Amino acid sequence: MSSPLLSYQTTGTLPTLVREVMDENPLLKPFYKAPATIDYFASQILDKTAQYPEHHRAILAQSLHAQYQHIQPNATTTTQINALKKPTTFTVTTGHQLNLMGGPLYFLYKIISVINLTKILKEKYPKNNFIPVFWMATEDHDFAEINHFYFGEHRLEWQRQSQGPVGRLSTKGLEVVLDQFSALLGHDLHSNELKQKFEQAYLKSDNLADATRVLVHQMFGDDGLIIVDGDDANLKRLLIPTLKDELCNRIVFNQVTATNQALNTIDGAFKIQVNPRPLNLFYINDNIRERIEERAGVFRVLNSDKVWDLEGILNELENHPERFSPNVLMRPLYQETILPNLCYVGGGGELSYWLQLKSLFDQCKIDFPLLMHRNSAVIISKHQQDKLHKANLSVGDMFLSSEELSTKIAKSQRDLIDFKALKHHLNQQFKSLHDIVEQTDASFLGAVSAQEQKQINGLINLEKRLLKAEKRKHKTQINKALALKGILFPEGYLQERRFNFSTFYKDYSENFIQILKSELDPFQQGFTIISL
Repeated sequence: MSSPLLSYQTTGTLPTLVREVMDENPLLKPFYKAPATIDYFASQILDKTAQYPEHHRAILAQSLHAQYQHIQPNATTTTQINALKKPTTFTVTTGHQLNLMGGPLYFLYKIISVINLTKILKEKYPKNNFIPVFWMATEDHDFAEINHFYFGEHRLEWQRQSQGPVGRLSTKGLEVVLDQFSALLGHDLHSNELKQKFEQAYLKSDNLADATRVLVHQMFGDDGLIIVDGDDANLKRLLIPTLKDELCNRIVFNQVTATNQALNTIDGAFKIQVNPRPLNLFYINDNIRERIEERAGVFRVLNSDKVWDLEGILNELENHPERFSPNVLMRPLYQETILPNLCYVGGGGELSYWLQLKSLFDQCKIDFPLLMHRNSAVIISKHQQDKLHKANLSVGDMFLSSEELSTKIAKSQRDLIDFKALKHHLNQQFKSLHDIVEQTDASFLGAVSAQEQKQINGLINLEKRLLKAEKRKHKTQINKALALKGILFPEGYLQERRFNFSTFYKDYSENFIQILKSELDPFQQGFTIISL
């Protein structure tokens, strides 16, 4: 794991709140437990051991064995699930939506982050077992976010109507997507591997949750990754006390609102990722996932005829916990209730809303996990690297805006006049003139200031015109650099947020996954530059 690294601070790609937590701003310490350093995991193991109910382990293992029945898991997976019954076994977890073929590249980076993290933890703490977990967001209902993926510049989309939790969607109709994918892939060996992965996952599974489990298991089952579906009646039953507290006492709204106010007091520029609702629960069935609202003691499921009083909805919860779905702010409570989890690994947006939850976890007496940003990467070919070198540019320069990159190239071609020095010299001259005027006749100060601003504006205008001329002169070099930026940042998106893994797997097969595993270090925070 020795690839070059670009810091998140340099690239400017993280939310301000997460970046300042990484920089250990002392004002933000109340909003997380501790930095996710290798040494602090020792304390986290002790805390989780003390807080996590032992009987949850047997229920978790039983549910996971049932969830894996349809794919006949390998021996590694079975061993990992059984290991969860032991008090010395802990998890590190990441999660993702059920995007077709995993969606953007960072789907892989998340999973590889937790896989590599468990290996490092095992070396440091050999008396314990550490299991990487992938939490499928099966209860989400925003189909438009997950119904497509990008193979290079091509968007492949599943055309159908959707209601209810996406994990329960039938996979019928996905053969059309496979036909489109096949036409783009061609017929070489690696292309056929991708077709087989798609077919095995999506055409031989009944629903999207099972299909996603098959896809992820194909790729990472041998690494001991365990895939969890939270849409499970037995697991939901473990959350009943917290769900009751939410229905009766509005715990999420009260705690998260106070946290949001505290964050805004520290810095009004912090973006609040999620605002709580008075009730943060959905009601789900095969064709419905709608919010539960309460008014004057009456609980109602929106867009339905389901209505209860408090006693009625608590009875419904006791009898059918699987029909209650936590929203984005309650899902972390659910996850940490059922898993012996030490650390959550996520992206900047995810960590932003986790940072809103520490006081809520304290209120519920659920141990708060360590938070770690997932790995990020820029994948670049040797040919692209040669182009950068020839242009005297770096991968880091590709994170500049198009205007900033054009300006850098133009200025690098020639020693342009140092307008900064000229402006400073002009300011000093006018400062002397101001002193003279004050001693002579202060009524002239306005005229002097106006003349100073006129001279400064003239320099600014001249600088812009010279720079524009220099850009015209080096238009070819600038266009080449912008074209390369367009490849590494497709349509202005980070590469990892656009391309699907199939874009690279087609050329490199399983070796692509192995390279990622060898190059991504979860304790190295930044963009890893990976050369292929």
